[in-house]
Amino acid sequence: MSSLPRVPSGVPGQPADFYSVFQHQPAFAATFGALYAEFWQSKVVSQRVKEVVRLRNARITDCGL
Repeated sequence: MSSLPRVPSGVPGQPADFYSVFQHQPAFAATFGALYAEFWQSKVVSQRVKEVVRLRNARITDCGL
């Protein structure tokens, strides 16, 4: 799996990356950001477990971020 976005950047003159692609749909970007923040700030699962899962997912998907 590639870490290169399959859609163009939503910001003219900027290369496509995770954040610039979201600019095609600003409302979705805001909703995703709020959900992502809630996930990382929640205390239901420890930060250590979340980080292990994040790293495992990045390794499986070959994510460069």
